[in-house]
Amino acid sequence: MLALMLLPVPLALAVMPGAFAGGGTRRWFGGRGESRRADAQAAKDAAAAAFYELDTAQRDLRISIETITAVDASPGARRAVDDFAALGRRIDEVSHAYITAVDAYDLDRDDLEASAASRAQSELNRAKDDLVRVKGELDRFEQGLGPLLDKAETQLTRLAPAVERARQALLSASNALDAVRASGLRADDLAARLAALGPELTKLNQGAGQHGVAETLQRADRVLRDAEAVRTEAERLPERAAETDKRLVSLRTRAQALANRAAGVEPVLSELRRRFTAACWQDLQHVPEQAAESVHQAEGKLREAAQARSEQRWADATALLSTVRALLNGADEAVSAAGDRLNRLNAVSKDPEAEIQRTRFAIRDAQRLAMAGRHTPDPRHARPLDDSVARLDRAIGGLEGRHPDYWHFLTETEAVRASVARVVEMIREELGGGH
Repeated sequence: MLALMLLPVPLALAVMPGAFAGGGTRRWFGGRGESRRADAQAAKDAAAAAFYELDTAQRDLRISIETITAVDASPGARRAVDDFAALGRRIDEVSHAYITAVDAYDLDRDDLEASAASRAQSELNRAKDDLVRVKGELDRFEQGLGPLLDKAETQLTRLAPAVERARQALLSASNALDAVRASGLRADDLAARLAALGPELTKLNQGAGQHGVAETLQRADRVLRDAEAVRTEAERLPERAAETDKRLVSLRTRAQALANRAAGVEPVLSELRRRFTAACWQDLQHVPEQAAESVHQAEGKLREAAQARSEQRWADATALLSTVRALLNGADEAVSAAGDRLNRLNAVSKDPEAEIQRTRFAIRDAQRLAMAGRHTPDPRHARPLDDSVARLDRAIGGLEGRHPDYWHFLTETEAVRASVARVVEMIREELGGGH
């Protein structure tokens, strides 16, 4: 107690109960001075809270921007990055002003004057207001990011499932290929296509962090599509082999049958030459040679196709079999044309009236349609129908004489019916359009 009584009065007052309020030892102001210190401290606390809120918001928003840039390279995303950078510069400015204001005043000093406390309060309030203002700009910017962020998060949500689907597709393709090989089919081209996807799988495993989300999603989709194609073809390969074997047998049989039919064309041509004028058969006289040549070429392609099948070159075998089919179709049509010609000429030479009546009926039917609901026909309809009547009359006149050209007669009546059919179609289209 004696030692305490010997202390100077201010120091003794400083250690009185309540002298430690606010932290640290300070000179007792009392009254208005202490109030200003408290106001300045309150301003400092408010500015610190605003600074913390702004810093937290900026950190959260930076994560959103990084999410967007990892996925989106669109002009809108690039503008968002630039706008965020500009906001960052404004945040740096107001943050620097806040830190400067805090560092400029030690509110715990014993000798802090009331005027200094007032200046501190003013500068800290201004710093707080600037921090709050920029925080408002940041909030508005964040609201505008909504669509871009939703799109980016959607793609990120797709990422893991897409990569996993690609991996599973590769596994399924590999299993299907193993099963095909176990059945004795080599499937070398499918194996090569599957092996080519190996580097793509490596990049998928390296992840979006190295290759980007958008590129990884595209790669996963591409790997999935290609692997599915390999799996599908591998699973179908046994069926394709069976189909190829079946087509080889079928086309070989057909080629043999056509060779026999082609040999029978010459007797048909002999009868045509004997009974009808040259105009009726001249275009057919090379059918036997052409048909035989087509069959010969088809047999050569069949041998090539069989070789491709034995070597399991499926695409080559399929292409060669398509060529064989085309050659045989051509030969079949040529051989059939000779027999059909003889049959039609026999029929018309015995009874040309049936062909005449058939054609006249078509003309009359068209004329009735052209006059339906009219007193006079439309010239666009009447003219071709009148021409058809005249053309039929000329064809009938050509049958007179000792050696009529029946083939010319048949081609003319067919042409007349085709012309009439076009008029009928025109009329019906116009009637339909009128409704």
